[in-house]
Amino acid sequence: MREKVVEAHGVGLAANQVGRDLQIFVIDKKLAEENGVADAYINPEITEFSKDQNEMEEGCLSIPDYWRQVKRAKKIKIKALDENGKKIKIKARGFLARVLQHEYDHLQGILIKDRV
Repeated sequence: MREKVVEAHGVGLAANQVGRDLQIFVIDKKLAEENGVADAYINPEITEFSKDQNEMEEGCLSIPDYWRQVKRAKKIKIKALDENGKKIKIKARGFLARVLQHEYDHLQGILIKDRV
């Protein structure tokens, strides 16, 4: 999945986007490193969304050439397991929070076209 993200020039990818029925997503390694967070999330759960939201244009590897303004929480808290099975809890904001919400949505069967 990490290779697919790089190949597609994406910032994240959920397992169901590559035909796997797993609760896993990955985010761009550089984005993860810049924010000091893991790049793989297993059985993720967003536990908190801020009331403050912002709107930003999003695209999706599952829907080529489809870009829309999507409103999302500015800040979230997410818990998951990393690739080694270690429990992780993250407070994310800004672009990182948006990417995590986008990929989490995939695991819930939600696409950006469902959000607009």
